[in-house]
Amino acid sequence: MGTLMHAVPVSLFDNEPIGEFLGELFSSPGHTDDFRKLRTKLFVVSTNLNTGIAVRFGEPGFDDVPISRAIMASTALPGLYSSVQIDGQSYVDGALNRTMNASLAFDAGCDLVLCVNPLVPFDAMDGPEESRVDLARSSLATILSQMFRAMIQSRMQVGMANYQTRYPAADQVLFEPDRNDARMFFVNVFRYADRQQLVNHAYQRMRYDLRRHSDELAPVLARHGMSLRQDVLRDRRRRFSTAVVERATAARRVTRDLSDTLSRLEIELKRLEARDRRSR
Repeated sequence: MGTLMHAVPVSLFDNEPIGEFLGELFSSPGHTDDFRKLRTKLFVVSTNLNTGIAVRFGEPGFDDVPISRAIMASTALPGLYSSVQIDGQSYVDGALNRTMNASLAFDAGCDLVLCVNPLVPFDAMDGPEESRVDLARSSLATILSQMFRAMIQSRMQVGMANYQTRYPAADQVLFEPDRNDARMFFVNVFRYADRQQLVNHAYQRMRYDLRRHSDELAPVLARHGMSLRQDVLRDRRRRFSTAVVERATAARRVTRDLSDTLSRLEIELKRLEARDRRSR
């Protein structure tokens, strides 16, 4: 078996097309693939496979790496994707060291950090007895997924408790799926045909959770001058796709209004210049 293992591929998928796609996207007009050209700070965490040490791309000394390349490294889950070569070193998924790297935001001076953990272990025993399932009778992929999710969440919970001690003056809010949400657990994330339904399901569940916990969130958000829009949370017709269109429309409206204002300003400046020339 030891000899045979050397013949087994170290990864199932090629992540180079992901890097090429992101590189083209970030290099398009109005975007950048360079950490140093961003208006706000961005950190992408990865793990040096040969040393086991976490590296934060975007920090001085690691900010010359293209953002697209850093994302490739940060998402290179061993066994699924090949390690990513950067400056002669092999990098893989940043979760190998730590699940939640919120300390990056706290150390940068953030007093409110919103954390999202999409991977939680599935509670197969929750709900009516007839709907319960025995994961041990499922596929190997399902069992491995449950194991991976349990490890991710347990490590994250330890880290979150540590943040409360290290940064007592800051607020952190964690968003996670419900542990009995079978749709989020059993969906095949590699099947693109299901992506729209999955995204909308997650969007609706998030809106429901925000409504359910609005009383708890209100004072936390109020400390930072923020509040929840109850009209948006209660709108039954709202979908993720409509929210995206609405946001794009609002952005175009702002751009149009700004353009109109600048045009009027330019006309007014020309009028004042002409009047100044006449007075001379």
